[in-house]
Amino acid sequence: MLAERLGLAHPVIQAPMAGVSTPALAAAVSNAGGLGSIGIGATDAAGAAAMIAELRARSDRPFNVNVFVHAPAVRDASAEAAWLERLRPAFAEFGAEPPARLSEIYPSFNGDPQMLALLLRERPAVASFHFGVPQPGAVRALKAAGILLLATATSLAEAEALRRTGIDAVVAQGIEAGGHRGVFDPEGPDAELGTMALTRLLACRAGLPVIAAGGIMDGAGIAAALALGAEAAQLGTAFIACPESAADAAYRAALAGPGAAATRMTRAISGRPARALANRFTALAEGQPDAMPPAYPVAYDAGKALNAAAKARGESGFGAQWAGQGAPLARSLPAAELMARLAEELAAARLPMEYAQ
Repeated sequence: MLAERLGLAHPVIQAPMAGVSTPALAAAVSNAGGLGSIGIGATDAAGAAAMIAELRARSDRPFNVNVFVHAPAVRDASAEAAWLERLRPAFAEFGAEPPARLSEIYPSFNGDPQMLALLLRERPAVASFHFGVPQPGAVRALKAAGILLLATATSLAEAEALRRTGIDAVVAQGIEAGGHRGVFDPEGPDAELGTMALTRLLACRAGLPVIAAGGIMDGAGIAAALALGAEAAQLGTAFIACPESAADAAYRAALAGPGAAATRMTRAISGRPARALANRFTALAEGQPDAMPPAYPVAYDAGKALNAAAKARGESGFGAQWAGQGAPLARSLPAAELMARLAEELAAARLPMEYAQ
């Protein structure tokens, strides 16, 4: 069992959430008996090393380090220019110009030997992958270093590909989940399986331990995931409102507001499908349904520039306010207190199941 191998008191993994999770959040979760996580896909090896050092200064417990393994962006200069023109009126509202050109701001782990070297040097207890399959050589090296490897799948076919590569456990990401869909090919078909169906399917067919992710916000949700055959549950949105997260005041207010019940799946912010709180950026995309952003992460360069221009003028509605469909159940609690609540709720939810047996 994953929890036993990692010495976890509770079958709870805090989702990596690059840009939102922090070493302080991950340490608090790990210290409380779960598996804390940091996402390093949005930084370089030096930045990742600093995050790991801070986490280790705060906790001696196991933690997870997450990287992106997306395919390199297929650049299309005309599409990128057209997208910037589409965004020009929004920039103009805040007295700004769109960037003259866009960059591929996040390199894939599969093409980043410095990040692989960092993981091999630091040897976190767990490393996880999002958006695809890591290179077999990297998998072999990381496993030889004693690192447990997790990766996201949104379908049985993706989970089978991960198993063939040597991944140790699969994160079953349902369509309810906040943030970026982990689909390997964002241009291909997506069955959009919910967490319940996907977790059970992978538990029965994938041949790997399963971690359920998507829409799980409390102990009852964790218990349901375990009943479906998962060995643990990964919660992301549940931890955004914790004071240890990097979410800004506007993000927290939006999460606590009525819009939490109306999340949207959009490509407009980053170029990949991702679930976010409804805000001005998602509304802009819905108002231009035929407009296609350039590939991830190139489109994200434009999205971040627009958010910066808007925030400079006091408008917070263009941020990447990622959240899952369980967002209305978010609780603003310190991470350690939230973990204690989750443990109590899980125990209470499992007791009736034991009596039923």
